[in-house]
Amino acid sequence: MTGGSAVDNLSASPTTVVSRRGYVVSQRYQHFLDKSTPHVLGRWIGFCAVAFLYVLRVYYVEGFYIVSYGLGIYVLNLLIAFLSPKVDPEIQKLTDGPTLPTRGSDEFRPFVRRLPEFKFWYSLTKSFCVAFAMTFFSAFDVPVFWPILLFYWFVLVTVTMRRQIQHMITYKYIPLSFGKKRYGGKRSAGDEGASPLLD
Repeated sequence: MTGGSAVDNLSASPTTVVSRRGYVVSQRYQHFLDKSTPHVLGRWIGFCAVAFLYVLRVYYVEGFYIVSYGLGIYVLNLLIAFLSPKVDPEIQKLTDGPTLPTRGSDEFRPFVRRLPEFKFWYSLTKSFCVAFAMTFFSAFDVPVFWPILLFYWFVLVTVTMRRQIQHMITYKYIPLSFGKKRYGGKRSAGDEGASPLLD
């Protein structure tokens, strides 16, 4: 009897209750994410709403330019990973592994991103939510001359994107699926809900 009540007391401890609640919340959150996966347009509309709220907040507060600059650098890194192939052709060339097709007679290999579309969306949305939360703490509002940050960010974007476009031209790949030829064959049951943007 005493042993049973000790186990009951242990299972009802605040730490166990909190960890159980945390586990239930994380399961529900993961379930929500899993259900949102095929709804590409809805997810991106939601992201646009979050980004708009952040821009509105920064505009009205007239501050947090360092937070915005850090967010811009992070978004640029995510974009480069989204536009890059999973296996870099330069590294493949050194190891003599299979490469991306460069001629029409080469075997077709689908473009596989380093950062898949869902993870790209999720990371962007999460970063804008974190940046939005940071705008409520004055410690992050460091006074800076924002035009210099903006100019430096544009220079960084220009140089980085130029290098990425040069990489695309050199290895002849296009990371976007818009406008690519599609073949209307039989689709398996697993392909019914699949989206072309989910790589």
